[in-house]
Amino acid sequence: VQLQAFGGGLVQAGGSLRLSCEASGSTLSNYVMGWFRQAPGKEREFVAVIRWGPGTTYYADSVKGRFTITRDNAKNTVYLQMNTLKPEDTAVYYCAADRRTYFMGVKSGSYDYWGQGTEVTVSS
Repeated sequence: VQLQAFGGGLVQAGGSLRLSCEASGSTLSNYVMGWFRQAPGKEREFVAVIRWGPGTTYYADSVKGRFTITRDNAKNTVYLQMNTLKPEDTAVYYCAADRRTYFMGVKSGSYDYWGQGTEVTVSS
């Protein structure tokens, strides 16, 4: 599967963005989908994950209540709605796919496929 993430940009603190991750080459219902982010000088960190079938989700504590991960079967796309953005949310955001549909991983090593990343900058 090939993943393409987009939707990043520059936004003021308190604003919102919606990231999209479009897939080609395979249907995303065969995967668990995750979002990760990497800030300058920091390691890549988990943001959110969704099991496609039941729609079960899990979030990092730092984004819980502000971010929402969803999926669209018809568009073969997963989204990350980000609200009440903070400067510390500034990072390159990556979507990823894990072939193990039963396992909702929070470590980047759990994932088999990665999108190219989309940059989010939140100004104070």
